[in-house]
Amino acid sequence: MLKDSAIIAVLPAKDINRARDFYRDKLGIEPSGSMEEDSLMYTCGKGTGFLVYQTDNAGSAKNTQMGWETDNLDKEMGDLRSRGVRFEDYDFPGLKTENGVATSDWGKAAWFLDSEGNILNITQRA
Repeated sequence: MLKDSAIIAVLPAKDINRARDFYRDKLGIEPSGSMEEDSLMYTCGKGTGFLVYQTDNAGSAKNTQMGWETDNLDKEMGDLRSRGVRFEDYDFPGLKTENGVATSDWGKAAWFLDSEGNILNITQRA
């Protein structure tokens, strides 16, 4: 039933205009529409997308909330860094980053925060 249905990520934003500016200026993504007032819909590759909606709950999650897959993590990180995106460094059991990148048998990944404190990531499979 659901396994064949399209999915979208849903992200909270305390300030929807600040979030719009971040996704446009830092990630180069323009909204493709809106489901209701104080929300923005974004369309990404292969029919995927995400919704950002205004709520006071933004930035409270301590886990990765959304991610993109790429074929060239280094290139994507360089482009995002040139736009002012700062990548997080972690040193947890099972996850250690170097210069913002974690490497494992499955590939490599990097994490950053959006303007609302949501944890986002980019992954390149091995």
